[in-house]
Amino acid sequence: MTQAKARTRRTSEAGGEAPGPSAEAVVRVLKKYPNRRLYDTRTSGYITLADVKKMVLDNEQFVVRDAKTSEDLTRSILLQIILEEETGGVPMFSTQMLAHVIRFYGHTMQGLMGSYLEKNIQAFTELQQRFSEQSGGLGAKGFSPEMWTQFMSVQAPMMQGLMTNYLEQSKALFVQMQDQMQKQAGTLFPPAFGVGGKK
Repeated sequence: MTQAKARTRRTSEAGGEAPGPSAEAVVRVLKKYPNRRLYDTRTSGYITLADVKKMVLDNEQFVVRDAKTSEDLTRSILLQIILEEETGGVPMFSTQMLAHVIRFYGHTMQGLMGSYLEKNIQAFTELQQRFSEQSGGLGAKGFSPEMWTQFMSVQAPMMQGLMTNYLEQSKALFVQMQDQMQKQAGTLFPPAFGVGGKK
């Protein structure tokens, strides 16, 4: 160990400043207790699901762990937030769409569909950012209903163009993923045997 590293280690052990924040230090750790309460280790206090939702809206990195087992519960908490949003206001997902999603569980296309939806949301987020830039950074929340109607009447061609590009990208993405799956199937089932396993 060099002298510089030794000094850095002694400084860190003595409670001095570390060379830089580690990945664990950047990610906010929340602990979930058996009583269903969430504890924020950064603020040393209990928080609500609404506080976690605000972290999501603020693009803050966090992880939720079981206080006893350290199991990662982040997904279940996020799903809980989605459930509250779906039942408490105007739902984003129709009953038919939720039924379609459920049917993909256990299906051979489950992994493909998950990746497709994730990339679709990423593309839609980029579309939202472009719309925010076009509207001067106000976004949908900065408009009153009257202002929104007026803006949309003026910007209709632009929005139509953005949505058309988005749908074309979405279609191209699905075709690309479908081609990749067919290539993988061709590797598993050589042409000599065919997909059905016949010579």
